[in-house]
Amino acid sequence: MQIYRHMLVLTLLIGWAVSMMLGSARKPSDDIALVGGRIYSSAAAKPIDDGVVIVTSGKIAVVGTRHSTTIPADIPILNCTGKVIMAGFQNSHVHFTEDKWNGADQQPASKLSAQLAAMLVRYGFTTVIDTGSLLTNTVALRCRIETREVIGPRILTAGIPEYPPNGVPYYIKDGAPPDLLKVLPQPSTPAQVIGSVRQSVAGGADIVKLFTGSWVSKQEVVAMPADVAAAAVVEAHRRGRFVFAHPSNVAGLEIALRAHVDVAAHAIEDTQGLKTEHLQRMVAQEIALIPTLHLFSQDGNIADILKEVHDFREEGGRILFGTDVGFQSDYDPTDEFIQMARAGLTTQQILASLTTSPASRFGEATKHGRVEKGLDGDLVVLRNDPFIDVRAFSDVVAVVRGGQVLYQGR
Repeated sequence: MQIYRHMLVLTLLIGWAVSMMLGSARKPSDDIALVGGRIYSSAAAKPIDDGVVIVTSGKIAVVGTRHSTTIPADIPILNCTGKVIMAGFQNSHVHFTEDKWNGADQQPASKLSAQLAAMLVRYGFTTVIDTGSLLTNTVALRCRIETREVIGPRILTAGIPEYPPNGVPYYIKDGAPPDLLKVLPQPSTPAQVIGSVRQSVAGGADIVKLFTGSWVSKQEVVAMPADVAAAAVVEAHRRGRFVFAHPSNVAGLEIALRAHVDVAAHAIEDTQGLKTEHLQRMVAQEIALIPTLHLFSQDGNIADILKEVHDFREEGGRILFGTDVGFQSDYDPTDEFIQMARAGLTTQQILASLTTSPASRFGEATKHGRVEKGLDGDLVVLRNDPFIDVRAFSDVVAVVRGGQVLYQGR
């Protein structure tokens, strides 16, 4: 018995020693001081010049001026003199559907990290919402990021969206292999969509995506049955999941409104019949809008779409930043910022769409969206001040997530 006691004690001591070693190995990547930059702690706050942000154990511990802050002697320092420090950005509409993401559970970590940097991290995105991809693949990618095997942003995913009966969009159907088309859910009854939502959530989906209006050709939009959309929302909400809708036109928007979705994943591109009443109902139901204006920037009716976004914001609507990157191969978000400014959004409102607005809409305001003590150490360092030129939002010098430097440019 005495031998077993000694063995137990030895095992506990070894476990403690290993945990201490792992903790000490992990700690340097979770502690950092950003020194000398202009800090915008939130979209509404006045800037702090010559500021300091200290992150310890992945959380923001200090926000202040260099003059009033004592910086620990042993903490890594990121020199931000002449730069701008903001909370980490959220891109609320991305996709991991390009072929290069296939087999994410087996691909080399360095390759995936480089792809994530090129597509997302180098532009300041510390959180992204994938609104449509193969669920098992994206969950595998997410898991490798969370274990820090792969360097990348926090990923929330919808997995495969729900489509109307015979309503897979032409731009997916035309290029998709037959085996993929077979697994795309096109529920025609509430029972079918409830089962599909349950399966997605069980597989790791964080949100549910509905094509309430789907372009089955360049001339025709097919709407999701109203009872199917409503059942999907009820089931998703019952399971604590937010619902994104792809509306496409006014009929698709009406289905989304009647179903009480949470987010419109795009501005509607066919604005024929759109009235102020529609936008007011969206605001009353707290449906946030992701404009994805760069996606529509070459459309002949871009002026109508810009007006739609402008009027929605004027009615008090919440706007979330999103680019549809992954579906779009142009990763640079600069034009999205330019188009949002063309729609009349101020720099403050654009910053909110990247930070405080998504944090608030998704119930994460106590964790993300501001440079404030106690929040996660997710930070972006910009070369120049976007309050002078909105294009500066995409000129990123460094990205920190949970105290870990994900990206550092020149």
